[in-house]
Amino acid sequence: MTTTAKKGMSVAKWLAVGTLGASLQFAAAHAFAAKTVTMALYTTFTTMDPYDANDTVSLAVAKSFYQGLFGFDKDMKLINVLAEGYLVSKDGLEYTIRLKQGVKFHDGTPFKADAVKIAFDRVTNPDNKLKRYNLFNRIAKTEVLNDYTVKIVLKEPFSAFINVLAHPSAVMISPAALKQYGNKDIAFHPVGTGPFKFVEWKQTDYVKVVKFDGYWKPGYPKVDEILWKPVVDNNSRAAMMQTGEAQFTYPVPYEQADLLKKNGSLDILSSPSIVQRYITINTRQKPFDNPKVREALNYAINKQALVKVAFGGYATPMEGVLPQGVDYSFKTGPWPYDVKKAKALLAEAGYPNGFESELWSAFTNTTSLKVIQFVQQQLAQVGVKLKIQALEAGQRVERVESAQNPDTAPVRLYYMGWSSSTGEADWGLRPLLASESFPPRLYNAAYYKNDIVDTGIAKALTVTDRAEKSALYQDVQKQIWSDAPWIFLATEKLLYARSKNLKGMYVMPDQAYEFENIELTK
Repeated sequence: MTTTAKKGMSVAKWLAVGTLGASLQFAAAHAFAAKTVTMALYTTFTTMDPYDANDTVSLAVAKSFYQGLFGFDKDMKLINVLAEGYLVSKDGLEYTIRLKQGVKFHDGTPFKADAVKIAFDRVTNPDNKLKRYNLFNRIAKTEVLNDYTVKIVLKEPFSAFINVLAHPSAVMISPAALKQYGNKDIAFHPVGTGPFKFVEWKQTDYVKVVKFDGYWKPGYPKVDEILWKPVVDNNSRAAMMQTGEAQFTYPVPYEQADLLKKNGSLDILSSPSIVQRYITINTRQKPFDNPKVREALNYAINKQALVKVAFGGYATPMEGVLPQGVDYSFKTGPWPYDVKKAKALLAEAGYPNGFESELWSAFTNTTSLKVIQFVQQQLAQVGVKLKIQALEAGQRVERVESAQNPDTAPVRLYYMGWSSSTGEADWGLRPLLASESFPPRLYNAAYYKNDIVDTGIAKALTVTDRAEKSALYQDVQKQIWSDAPWIFLATEKLLYARSKNLKGMYVMPDQAYEFENIELTK
């Protein structure tokens, strides 16, 4: 296919979302001594199949051996990876993608268009019951035009589609490996095109990957081996950095930051994130069906104090429904701290003496416990008495994510977090606040429904004009902020540690990792 657009296409040339840099692609190969990097992470890994992963850490580790057509750089800017460019039809339904040539999977299988079709046919088949089905279910079909060109046809226009293809779950898997291991067991035998090959996964101990000598970027990777180690205990992770047993850890426990800063062999880094922390309010249940009650809860919590107490100062009060690093985010706040106003609103709603309820947390870590304890104390000042509980993973799935009936769902107040890993407003709004996203389908645990919001979210996906799309998303975010289906808490800052001799290792704004260019220096 030439670079001239076919009839019906809305552009006259292939669109490239970014570059990987000629200096990276054509760097001369060098001989390196054997080098191993140990990464100490805060939680265990759930799967090595990105299409069946909901947790950021599993997706981040999978970047060792898997790549997608598009991706993000360390600043969440879109880049080409296994794609060289794309064309979009005028009606927004067809995306024709040109693929990079000369790429091989770790098992020697050439990367061609059939791998793209097989990957997307797999995730869009509801019978496979993959967790990322809802992210890709707008794909109607994927067609192979030739060895290095595919056409993806959508069921309806979806202006955030390239961002979805850059999501860390949208990876290319060796067709030969899928055929050999099948839909389920591929999670234990991943075969991709990434800089490292999968070697071993001992579920509570580590994931081991080694340098792929056939990687399509000459001279990369610059280390021979990575050990990804889940180390749940905060003190243990900090100790591994102190002794040099690990060269990287995220997150640094806030209470350990000052101690680690005193170690001259470590760099402690803080950077902005798109990770927001909030409490969903079940808007279908009394007393939370009254908007005045929801407003009161927002006024009753001192967000600045919360940031200091729970996050060690490494966060900022939420200033809008979406963090500022997400495309099409709109700044609306923050909600001010006003106990007098909170009490007045509760009285107007018919609760002058407050009420009793429950607050659950989706997480059991130290920071989350501090958050729910702080919220409990703050709301007690306005007469709202809460029983608090941090849910284990199984409890979270059973009580919140698997609830079948919105009218009988047991959740009331629920502390959780989210990062829009597509870097775009759609994936920060639709899964959490559209009425189509009630559990068990997605994560609208507030059971929030507003026709203006639903219509705006849906329409924005059909619009390609940036100004029009921005106006739609602004109206949506203003309406959500006004309706207060959440207690809007904080946007985290990233806090991580790396050895001074480890270069090129970053935590991205969505909590994923950028490590393709890592190297160990003397």
